[in-house]
Amino acid sequence: MAPYESDDSTTGATGTTGGEADDLRSGRRTAARYVVPVAVVGVAAATIGLVPALASSGDPDLPKITAQQLIDRIAQSDVEQLSGTVKITTDLGLPDLGGLENGLLSGATGSAGDGSSADPSARLTELASGTHTLRVATDGPDRQKLSLLESAAEYSVIHDGKDVWGYDSKSNEVYHSTADDGAAKDDSREEPVPATPKGLTEEALKSVDDTTSVTVDGTMQVAGRDAYKLLVKPKQSGSTVGTISVAVDAKTGLPLKFTLTPASGGAAVVDAGFTRISFAKPAASTFDFTPPKGAKVTEDGDHGQGLESGKSRGDGARGDKGAQGLEGFPGLSGLAGSEGPGGAKVIGEGWTSIAAFDSGSKSGLPTGSADGAAGPAGDLGGFLGSLGDKVTGKFGSGTVFSTRLVNALITDDGKVYVGAVTKGALVKAADADH
Repeated sequence: MAPYESDDSTTGATGTTGGEADDLRSGRRTAARYVVPVAVVGVAAATIGLVPALASSGDPDLPKITAQQLIDRIAQSDVEQLSGTVKITTDLGLPDLGGLENGLLSGATGSAGDGSSADPSARLTELASGTHTLRVATDGPDRQKLSLLESAAEYSVIHDGKDVWGYDSKSNEVYHSTADDGAAKDDSREEPVPATPKGLTEEALKSVDDTTSVTVDGTMQVAGRDAYKLLVKPKQSGSTVGTISVAVDAKTGLPLKFTLTPASGGAAVVDAGFTRISFAKPAASTFDFTPPKGAKVTEDGDHGQGLESGKSRGDGARGDKGAQGLEGFPGLSGLAGSEGPGGAKVIGEGWTSIAAFDSGSKSGLPTGSADGAAGPAGDLGGFLGSLGDKVTGKFGSGTVFSTRLVNALITDDGKVYVGAVTKGALVKAADADH
């Protein structure tokens, strides 16, 4: 199918279209590792099935299209130049720990506690909760920029050729890495930044089978663009995912908005969409970056936690169909196929996939000390236990930690079961595994 051209008369864009740009994937494994994925649909959407359906009438009035045709249009979308603003809201229902949850997520993804505040692998964990505004720009596979706008401050990741920069204006710190040409050639189709509608959608549509209903559910407008609404629902029981709605640009096939609603109802777990978009070629100066005077510059590898170390943190999950989406969960990167104690395996399939592994701790929850002694450090297990629910089964007993989407069971003998599934599904998996 031929690429879909952008409608300049509608958008005011003058640029040409090519490969999807807002994904900021940089065409490089290096740049992709900078972003802590918040595509919290990974495990649940490990496999997607198709149920063709015609688009219902709606506003705007667009030609009818089947779900298969719309998914093909997404796959063939090749926008290379764009700029715009994305608003993303993430509500996992995490307990209010006074900011501690961001620190825990940062630690779980492997960022160094004493590293640079400009290190993207740590800073972008902020996208795992709350509402944020992102400014994105792309000009082909070698030039992208993503900025996280904050009150009186801004954090940016800039990829320009071989250079990848992270800059925190608040602390005036800079993080720098050089892209690997060899890796770029091998991984030219590396996953995009899942903080954008494009990245989130691709996480959800990685595989196709009969565990899911996919239909076209009318039309809508997003950021002034006419779009089809793709609706994804799990057929399996036991999943915490309710529905996934994707607004797909009618002209380019570019996902403009992604919304994931939990099976429990209420507000969306993830809602990310463009509020402004242009397909014009961004100014070359957009991607220029020189460390400001007086800025502290940290080179990749200074703390052993740079982009290349990201490979061991996140890439282990790739290649396993049943759990390929684990890298989309904050703190779960690399669990599938990891080389940790006991390795990891996948129980179930599709929306009810569960990653199971042995933590190596025979005493269940971590105590915070090597010998499990009592005291300030040894009380960690008790603190963590207070945040979860005790459960029992054929496997013995354990603690379930719940969010609105992802749940985890840690048994008293150190086994861990994680998935976008209900508490009952975790207990059932643990029973079958013991």
